[in-house]
Amino acid sequence: MTQPQPVLRPTSPATLVAAALASASVSWVLISSDYGSMPIPPWLLAGTLFVLGLTEMVLARGAAARIARKPGRPPVEPLQMARLVVLAKASSVVGALFGGYAVGVLIYLLLERSRLIYPDRDLPETIATVVAAIVLVIAALWLEHSCRVPKRPDDEETPT
Repeated sequence: MTQPQPVLRPTSPATLVAAALASASVSWVLISSDYGSMPIPPWLLAGTLFVLGLTEMVLARGAAARIARKPGRPPVEPLQMARLVVLAKASSVVGALFGGYAVGVLIYLLLERSRLIYPDRDLPETIATVVAAIVLVIAALWLEHSCRVPKRPDDEETPT
């Protein structure tokens, strides 16, 4: 009896969209019921997401070069690539969740501008968080894609 081999599948865009929509709806409901006490995305969150996204872009470029065996690059270490894939998968979900949270806050701020005392006070931080979360998700998906092992010509299926 053979044991099934574990398979790590690429991150599904549907998973990221569902996480972002769920997070956006929860944050919008929470902030619409209690705007004054719910935290608005701070600059630190946007900066952290952006720096993580830039770091993953650099890692993706390096991983792709190592897998392509470009001259001057060290050989591929499978465990290191596995760690990068895990980082990428986790980061894409985190980016989707924080991005959804910020989008929910942004929608509330834009829809309720006329009722708020200081409508523009929280907009810059919220917009920056949305942009940083998008950068993180894109970088994480690129890193995940960069860590894929390319198919060898003899691995491709031949028509029967």
